[in-house]
Amino acid sequence: MPAFSLERTPPLTPAEAWRRLTEWPRHAEVVPLTRIEVLTAPPTRPGTRFVARSGLGPVSFDDVMEVTVWRPPVGGEPGLCRLEKRGRVVLGWAEIEVRPGAGSGSRVVWREELRIRFLPRLFDGVLNRTARLMFGRAATQLLSKA
Repeated sequence: MPAFSLERTPPLTPAEAWRRLTEWPRHAEVVPLTRIEVLTAPPTRPGTRFVARSGLGPVSFDDVMEVTVWRPPVGGEPGLCRLEKRGRVVLGWAEIEVRPGAGSGSRVVWREELRIRFLPRLFDGVLNRTARLMFGRAATQLLSKA
């Protein structure tokens, strides 16, 4: 599937937007039927691994992710987090970039390439639209919840 991106401009400092988007267990609060388990000890850094388990009972899958880039926003410099999806079913990557925005706000860019193993390319369009909707809603909710 081709990569997609979405943008948000919350009235939050870059540090606060970063915190809200990179506290991995919080993602389970905004993605239905999903639990998050961080597999490595804090703090988050390159090598941090976590798994998002989505679904109900036997009809579920794991999205195993590893942080490969971790640069929080500091002193006006943008922050960047890159996640590599390392599961058996869900593959691809995600990047969360947070930079200063207008006034005291921030500009968030979420980029993602999502592939589902064994899903024919015929379904790329549906997967792309569904992922954009789901991740867009998640980003909006994470940025609006303290």
